[in-house]
Amino acid sequence: MLDALVTEARLRWGLDLGAGLQVVPATRLGAIPIEASRPLLLVPLAALRAGPVNPEATVTPLPGRNGEGGSDPLVVLRRLYPPDHPVGRHGLPDGTTLATLAEPDLAGGLYIAPVAAELASAGPWAMPYIAARLRLPDGCPWDREQTHLSLRKYLLEETYEVYDALESGVATPALAEELGDLLLQVILHAQLAAEAGVFDLADVQAEITRKIVRRHPHVFGEAVVKTAADVNRQWEKIKAQERADAATAEVAATAAVTLSGSGTDAAAPGAAPAKARAKSALDGISRSMPALAASQEMQERAAALGYDWPTIDGILDKVAEELAELAEAPDEASRREEFGDLLLVIVNVGRRMGIDTETALRAASDKFRRRFASVERQAAERGVALRDLDFDALDALWDAAKAEERTP
Repeated sequence: MLDALVTEARLRWGLDLGAGLQVVPATRLGAIPIEASRPLLLVPLAALRAGPVNPEATVTPLPGRNGEGGSDPLVVLRRLYPPDHPVGRHGLPDGTTLATLAEPDLAGGLYIAPVAAELASAGPWAMPYIAARLRLPDGCPWDREQTHLSLRKYLLEETYEVYDALESGVATPALAEELGDLLLQVILHAQLAAEAGVFDLADVQAEITRKIVRRHPHVFGEAVVKTAADVNRQWEKIKAQERADAATAEVAATAAVTLSGSGTDAAAPGAAPAKARAKSALDGISRSMPALAASQEMQERAAALGYDWPTIDGILDKVAEELAELAEAPDEASRREEFGDLLLVIVNVGRRMGIDTETALRAASDKFRRRFASVERQAAERGVALRDLDFDALDALWDAAKAEERTP
């Protein structure tokens, strides 16, 4: 049947084998990565196996494509292809589309022609294709003008929009949209790098995949961990080794460049050997991160390496100490320094209590925004300006705003 279907697809529907061919059992659609921009043959499982077939065998959904509808073949196809896309049925007249395809049709051979790369929207390669297309001479003038530096602000904006979409703590359609906007930024930077011949999206994917596998030996290797704390300690140990290896490689590369530039094959007599600079556990924390988030990340990394207070009582005592030093600071520069120290310790209190300090401050700011809006409204209703009210009157308006929030 397979040979007959391939022949029919070439003669009736213009199958070009040079474009590649995906041959997939219809009942296994949900478990196999399908790329809609490549030709697809759907065949009965028996056509691909010499032995007996177990129709009740469980199909494990493909991670990343196991959302709506799970492994249902028709649902999978309709997520990957436009509804009006034609479907060729082995030995039957044309006229069927994805929208009219029925479950009994899956029992026979089906041919699904490729869609244009930009229409294969549910596949992983549609956006890389679109990004490359936009950068061509006849593409988009705005996209052609972009650089890694010009795109930085958009990366930051999209990251914060994802952060905001996560506020409810549950998955929403809005989160899917914002994650897509953020993914676009990754793809655009990979495209610029590919044009410069430095790396491409495959390198990005390979780097993160290798890193995650390497840092999870308890999942992909023989290591054994029992708690999340064990995982964190193992993670930091692996990263420490990675930093040491990177420093050694950096020294070796520097030495090679030096030797190459000197035109010699060996270091000069008496020259001191290059030494690897030890990489700090904090080196990878971006200086562009929000200060609260960066501070918490630094302290979490230090704590994972054992640099931590024995109990939270010591941190709370340190808060009182820093408050006293702030009150006694003699000049502006000293006050600024002591205030920074106080913030650092307060972040440490939050870390020790399992509180994300960035999220906590945002929530507190949102609460202040709501209550202050109520204060403004109350003052306007009374026909007075806030600046004309004394502290007691303002405090009364604030208490009223708090009471409003408690009222169901």
